[in-house]
Amino acid sequence: VATFDIAVGAAESPSPTGEFRIVNRVVNPTYYHSGTVIPSGKKNPIGTRWLGLSLKGYGIHGTNFPRSVGQAASHGCIRLRNRDIERLFSMVGIGDRVEIHATRDEQIARFVAIRDQQEIAGNRIPLTAAGGQ
Repeated sequence: VATFDIAVGAAESPSPTGEFRIVNRVVNPTYYHSGTVIPSGKKNPIGTRWLGLSLKGYGIHGTNFPRSVGQAASHGCIRLRNRDIERLFSMVGIGDRVEIHATRDEQIARFVAIRDQQEIAGNRIPLTAAGGQ
């Protein structure tokens, strides 16, 4: 259905790996971290949407610093540009399965190779975002 560029956890706060579920969805979330509270708005580091994972404190979210996308820069969450998280947010629901891989295994390598070939041809390959699949 779609592919998105992301930022993952920095070396000191790596993203978790494994299979998770989406447990909550928040529009214009408030940021809470280490005693800091930032209401929704331009200064909010988690952007315009939050998809909470079944591992407490971790999620997929937007950012107020889009240049960080493509880097290992978050506190462990998966970070997307706000326009991308808004699109993804409309595609997934509570209970949907999320797999996070730390390394490029054979299946991921095949997907990336096919995606790259499609992008060279001017198309993008679909990525399924269906619940329970």
